[in-house]
Amino acid sequence: MPTNFTVVPVEDGEVDLREEDEEAPHRSQEAFSEDGIPRESSPFISNADTEQDSYYDGKNMALFEEEMDSNPMVSSLLNKLANYTNLTQGVVEHEEAENEEGAKRKTVKNPQMGTFIGVYLPCMQNILGVILFLRLTWIVGTAGVLETFAIVFMCCSCTMLTAISMSAIATNGVVPAGGSYYMISRSLGPEFGGAVGLCFYLGTTFAGSMYILGTIEIFLTYIVPNAAIFAAEKKEDAAEAMLNNMRIYGTCCLLFMALVVFVGVKYVNKLALVFLSCVVLSILATYAGVIKTVIEPPDFPVCLLGNRSLENHDFDKCLKTEVFGNATVSTELWKLFCDSPFLNASCDEYFASNNVSEIQGIPGLLSGVISDNLWSNYGPTGMLVEKKGQPSLPAQDASRDGYLPYVFNDIATSFMLLVGIYFPSVTGIMAGSNRSGDLRDAQRSIPTGTILAIATTSFIYMSCVVLFGACIEGVVLRDKFGDSVKRNLVIGTLAWPSPWVIVIGSFFSCCGAGLQSLTGAPRLLQAIARDGIVPFLQVFGHGKANGEPTWALLLTAGICEIGILIASLDAVAPILSMFFLMCYLFVNLACAVQTLLRTPNWRPRFKFYHWTLSFLGMSLCLSLMFISSWYYALVAMLIAGCIYKYIEYRGAEKEWGDGIRGLSLNAARYALIRLEEAPPHTKNWRPQLLVLLNLDAELGVKHRRLLSFTTQLKAGKGLTIIGSVLEGTYMSKAAEAKRSEQNVKSAMLAEKTKGFCHVVASSNLRDGFSHLIQTAGLGGMKHNSVLMAWPTSWKHTQDSVSRRNFIETVRETTAAHQALLVAKNVDGFPGNQERLEGTIDVWWIVHDGGLLMLLPFLLRQHKVWRKCKMRLFTVAQLDDNSIQMKKDLQMFLYQLRLDAEVEVVEMHERDISAFTYEKTLVMEQRSQMLKQMQLSRTEREREIQSIADESRSSIKRKNRLGNELQLPLDHTRQGEAQLIHDRNTKSHATLNDKAGPVPDRVHMTWTKEKLIGERNRQREANVGVRDLFNMKPEWESLNQSNVRRMHTAVELNKAIGSKSRGAQLVLLNMPGPPKNKGGDENYMEFLEVLMEGLPRVLLVRGSGREVITIYS
Repeated sequence: MPTNFTVVPVEDGEVDLREEDEEAPHRSQEAFSEDGIPRESSPFISNADTEQDSYYDGKNMALFEEEMDSNPMVSSLLNKLANYTNLTQGVVEHEEAENEEGAKRKTVKNPQMGTFIGVYLPCMQNILGVILFLRLTWIVGTAGVLETFAIVFMCCSCTMLTAISMSAIATNGVVPAGGSYYMISRSLGPEFGGAVGLCFYLGTTFAGSMYILGTIEIFLTYIVPNAAIFAAEKKEDAAEAMLNNMRIYGTCCLLFMALVVFVGVKYVNKLALVFLSCVVLSILATYAGVIKTVIEPPDFPVCLLGNRSLENHDFDKCLKTEVFGNATVSTELWKLFCDSPFLNASCDEYFASNNVSEIQGIPGLLSGVISDNLWSNYGPTGMLVEKKGQPSLPAQDASRDGYLPYVFNDIATSFMLLVGIYFPSVTGIMAGSNRSGDLRDAQRSIPTGTILAIATTSFIYMSCVVLFGACIEGVVLRDKFGDSVKRNLVIGTLAWPSPWVIVIGSFFSCCGAGLQSLTGAPRLLQAIARDGIVPFLQVFGHGKANGEPTWALLLTAGICEIGILIASLDAVAPILSMFFLMCYLFVNLACAVQTLLRTPNWRPRFKFYHWTLSFLGMSLCLSLMFISSWYYALVAMLIAGCIYKYIEYRGAEKEWGDGIRGLSLNAARYALIRLEEAPPHTKNWRPQLLVLLNLDAELGVKHRRLLSFTTQLKAGKGLTIIGSVLEGTYMSKAAEAKRSEQNVKSAMLAEKTKGFCHVVASSNLRDGFSHLIQTAGLGGMKHNSVLMAWPTSWKHTQDSVSRRNFIETVRETTAAHQALLVAKNVDGFPGNQERLEGTIDVWWIVHDGGLLMLLPFLLRQHKVWRKCKMRLFTVAQLDDNSIQMKKDLQMFLYQLRLDAEVEVVEMHERDISAFTYEKTLVMEQRSQMLKQMQLSRTEREREIQSIADESRSSIKRKNRLGNELQLPLDHTRQGEAQLIHDRNTKSHATLNDKAGPVPDRVHMTWTKEKLIGERNRQREANVGVRDLFNMKPEWESLNQSNVRRMHTAVELNKAIGSKSRGAQLVLLNMPGPPKNKGGDENYMEFLEVLMEGLPRVLLVRGSGREVITIYS
């Protein structure tokens, strides 16, 4: 990046530019606090207290001076860009700046490592290792050259495709420590990142176990065989004794390596080049040995009995007998197969029937032995290693073959097993990306170095497969531990100048790789722990004062010990193959998702990638997982899935702008477009709720049980929108709206309500709720039902607004063809922790879509209502056949697959009772009272006087009333002025009403409560001399329609009370409001009488469409 900038000063007044240049660095350091927020002493903010910065006032940047708080000058930003760890945006969430101690401003040294030292050599060191030296020859002999070449090609293709995807991700910005975990978590989200990061950590840890086991195998088998603690007295016990030796020595080696890592990691890094040089020298010695076989093949004879290969470390001569002088004596080989050294001894049948022959184990490159090694030789455990084409007479009794010095398979072999054992030899491609912070130009070095390293190692592996098959005899290749060549490392027999070059080189190579694994794995775990996405791992984010991960090292050593206790390199290799393959799979997935989404931030400098290559690499990884071991693959996926779900439910919420969020957005957009094509079928209908909440003075939720009821009704399914309204303009209420939204979200979280929250600011509540009903939702994901609480304060004259808001909401939901649910006594509804037993009673009066019958079924899906039974009541009139109605209703419920008790309530025609007339009379008088509150002052006085006359009170009472009405005249005049102002500022919805609400500043002496109280007092005083006939003139003046409606409400309330008073919940058809808005007050009274005396009521008004069907 260029470091020279040309600053062009703008002439404005007499400004000393030299002084500005001298002070600029000091000011740029102090301009921003550690959290990136400009300080008050910033030169970009007008500050009269600071003389040296005052020349900015009214100068060049005055046009932007009000925005300097949030938008710093470019000169200041460029100073921060000098070190990417101090970027204002984009790194706070990626670096240690989000920790509580904040980002530490340290001057870091410019990294100087190039592609060769920083990427190529580390990748070479991590890729080449134990499998190449200890198992590749055995894989070639067992699978044959062709199948081994296919294995190597698949594995190398997998890593090459993964490297291409990794290069694209690594060059799409800065990749700090964490390597693959960082790339996956920031590309696919914290859930995938945490799951795959922990899998990669486990893979790296088990790789340490594999390297340590390889180290001990080389030590005990080829360097110091006599150092074994457990020695087998019988041949059949040798394998078990070897495993125990591996466990003892492996544990000691692990403790030593962990101590080295704990004491000084810098020594491990310094020795890395030494270990890499050992690997390079070993490979060069192998190639030199191949060239030498053309000139002079090495002498490694192999002894065959018939066509069977023999272990020749207990005898020197491949002879049954030999002649000394004129005497024929038995050899050491004879003693292994016969019961005595004498020539007339009883010998093994196969030994007696077949001759002994000797062949060269390394016939050479030009010998043509590759034709014999092309094909596979798989077999079960204990299968003897035999040379094809060699004459042999089979024996009748093969029971003692396991006790004789034959070379045989120690494990059952197959193509799938060999894939799992070989794959760890191609891992280690992340070594370069892990060091991105130390590279001079990471975005160029990582792709180049990684791909070159994979190409180089792929060439080495493929050439070794061909050369091993062309130079080494097949029986030697299939001899895993070199028993047929005097316990020499098989690849060592091919090396020049000595097999010890390979033995020593491979020993130090395995030691170095083990140390690197024990160094890298704890740091990876520490990076995951410090991200805070897995709560129980946070303890492993701490370490020593210098940052070394002490606790993570202890856990790594403990997990590594599990692999060492397995004690078999062939059993550990497939385990770590699973974890590495899963990691590579998600690297490819991350690249493919980002490419297909085409997010604006996806701008990798590495251009040679394509989403098809990523998908091919992902498919290859998945295939290799199941080819290697399907049950290990399932276990690895189960572990990753459990970690994913744990992070999803318990982990910290992180927003890293990952690709899964973008994928979800695209999927949601596609689904919304599809949903809008046609309305949902009746079978797919479910209540998509818009919950209208009221907030208190502190902006808290008034009725939290409304949220609980929503949770119980929805059980997390479908759409839920929680809406609320603040009175005022958005500019003045923006902060309160945001705080209210946070409060509602907190209440939703406490009540386990899953959905969306939306708080709007509007000039009045009526308009706000209207806007929510019209506009909530998006596309096909819109609400079809509205849930709200019953307005308990509607009777108060000063709160007539709530009555009008409620009735208008009912009308608007009907006009919008949406269902309406109104919960009365909602604060008495059960919480999510309660468990109710009893009945849910449904009173089905009219059919408006079947929502009444669907709601109890949905409620009973929740544990709160699960033990409640459903009862269905319907009303029969005089002309109805109640018995037939009950039978039909039972059949209808059976076809609907609903379990409920059915009862038909007969309501015969009765005379209208005096109680009904009284209720209607009180209701109409209350209506008159409410109307008079909205008239002018003169009309208001006349109306109050007429009400006083009708009350038949004394002349004295009327005079007192007239005196009291004169008192608030001054207040009334003020109220009229306020009323004029309020009417001028009302919205269109309020102006459509016949009269607006009474202003708060208008005070009335004669209130509705006083009127009703006076009437009740007089009625009680005259009850002895008054009869029903005296009320007839008053009753005859009543509106007969209101009388009939009140009669229905009273009779229904009696029936419901007698049947459902003990029910846990009563669901009831909600009658619609009158078409004439003049009867709104009466409508509320009807509903009040209908629900009187019932503890929990849910009024249900359907949308008119069928929501439940008998068809499948």
